Amino acid sequence: MPDLRWATRLEVKVGNTRIAPITQFTPRFNTPHTVVHSIDGDNLAYTRGNVTAQFSMSVSAVGTAVAELMELALKGTEFEVVLAEQTGTDWSLKSIKFGRCVILNTNHTVSSDGGIPTVTFDCAALSVGVEA
Repeated sequence: MPDLRWATRLEVKVGNTRIAPITQFTPRFNTPHTVVHSIDGDNLAYTRGNVTAQFSMSVSAVGTAVAELMELALKGTEFEVVLAEQTGTDWSLKSIKFGRCVILNTNHTVSSDGGIPTVTFDCAALSVGVEA
């Protein structure tokens, strides 16, 4: 069984400044294809539309991280999501980078069991790079 100590994590980064670690990350990719038909037959080919990359990320509402992310959202400032490896090789990817990201909307939640409140940000990325 692999060692699952999770010494790596995803983080939000603006320029050279790391803003916040991400506690939950859910990427969504849309790669539209349209089948081409003609009077000669069906399913002859396909055309590929524009690819879009969006994601949701949750950040613990502690310290100034959420305030800084809200400021990015209000100003429309672009940021990156990067893999930050502290020690070890426990992540399944060698590198990941979502670049030129912007925040589309936010949702603040408070745990009913008295846990740490989190803020979820829905975002779009104009550049995606992943290395397995």
